Amino acid sequence: FLLSLKLENKTKGKLQKQICQVVLDHFEKQYTTELGDTWTSVRDVLTYPLCWQYGILLNKFSQSAGLEDTLLEKGYHPAFRGPLPYLPASLKCYIRRSPGRFPAQKHQAGKLKEYYLLNAASLLPVLALEVKDGEDVLDLCAAPGGKSVAILQCAYPGQFHCNEYDALRSRWLKQTIESFIPDPLINLITVSELDGRQVGDLKPELYDKVLVDAPCSNDRSWLFSSDTQQATLRLMQRKELSSLQFQLLRSAIKALRPGGSLVYSTCTLSRAENSDVINLLLNSCSNIVPADISEMAKAVSQEFAFLRGMQQHELLVLPEKGRTWGPMYVAKLRKM
Repeated sequence: FLLSLKLENKTKGKLQKQICQVVLDHFEKQYTTELGDTWTSVRDVLTYPLCWQYGILLNKFSQSAGLEDTLLEKGYHPAFRGPLPYLPASLKCYIRRSPGRFPAQKHQAGKLKEYYLLNAASLLPVLALEVKDGEDVLDLCAAPGGKSVAILQCAYPGQFHCNEYDALRSRWLKQTIESFIPDPLINLITVSELDGRQVGDLKPELYDKVLVDAPCSNDRSWLFSSDTQQATLRLMQRKELSSLQFQLLRSAIKALRPGGSLVYSTCTLSRAENSDVINLLLNSCSNIVPADISEMAKAVSQEFAFLRGMQQHELLVLPEKGRTWGPMYVAKLRKM
């Protein structure tokens, strides 16, 4: 009991991080303008980690007897309960209304983990992608690997290409894959460290489905930057992110086969990195059309809070008390 108490206090200590005032002031200005009154309630969640909830994605390749029963006893329930346009029976994620994190499992060489802890909203891009068995799939900015693992819970792609340009994050991605995916299946996965902006030219029209979970200004983690100088630099460079995101999307479109689908996602509330990037793409690429994801949003609206007034091809998950998921922007496009 004492050990569990120590662990709990350690966790609480970790969660009571210091807010970076420079970032908060920047967000105050931008998001009050973009979100209006909604920003106040979103800010209250983002700046108070003790109220954050965590989803538990079960690993179908390493199922533990009794784990689902344990979760149900602890007040967890399935995050996704039809009628979703796409919900493979093998994708199982559990959530609960109360905050707190289920204990994480350590990486052990040669042993698969039974579950992955994540922000449940990060599964929405995977559900929007609708991967089927045998399809060729590209995860263009794949680290740390949660969405790649989730895709493999849903289906067995023909070929699965996970790319991560950053060397350090690429190591993290490889470790995640090793922790969750068994040997025979790992052989079907290609992990590369290519510049995502060049993948489309290197691999034109090779994929049925492409996920672009783009580098973005990660609102949750930026708010707790421990280095004020680094935070200030990040905020100055923030304007350049939308240009990078646009280039990654252009590359993804080249890599996509005609008739294929592309899902774009970020974990920021910033309009410049979300709707503006997608609108620019739709206006400049005649072979791309929006794909409706409003049915999916409607089906999960009990568990997730969405920003009103979005187009049918996009959604933005807003963190709120009791549903602290997000921020997560998702947009879906189709190549003609």
